[in-house]
Amino acid sequence: MRRHIISLLMENEAGALSRVAGLFSARGYNIETLTVAPTNDPTLSRMTIVTSGTEAVIEQINKQLNKLIDVVTLVDLTEGEHIERELVMVKVMASDIDCDTMRQLVAEHQADVVDETGGACVVELLGNSENINAFIAALEPFSIVEVVRSGVSGIARGEDALRI
Repeated sequence: MRRHIISLLMENEAGALSRVAGLFSARGYNIETLTVAPTNDPTLSRMTIVTSGTEAVIEQINKQLNKLIDVVTLVDLTEGEHIERELVMVKVMASDIDCDTMRQLVAEHQADVVDETGGACVVELLGNSENINAFIAALEPFSIVEVVRSGVSGIARGEDALRI
């Protein structure tokens, strides 16, 4: 089982996301993260799906996605050099005694404190999934109240591009 980042351009129409999600659920495939947003072309949206599977399963997923009428083109970013990023915001309860420790931890992970209100502190970090997982684990000594993750976005390095 290997983690894959599949990025695709699809028609920006009602129901397109539902058809992609339906494809995964109908075949029992898991979506680890899913991000969708319009592109610079208002008729197209870019979807990034993180999933895991054997090479055969991933090949099947790609073939099935390509058959969907809404999908214009797709690429498995994991097959080449790429950049991936995810945003996480974590709300923790921190006493005055813990503040120095938490600030040091935030600095070590190159995160930012974005809110301090009523004993709660919200910190954010932009990075790859491994860095985000490590950051959340490092915050475990604090009382984590909420974790909000954006899901993975990815782009190929260099001249490679997902375009029609």
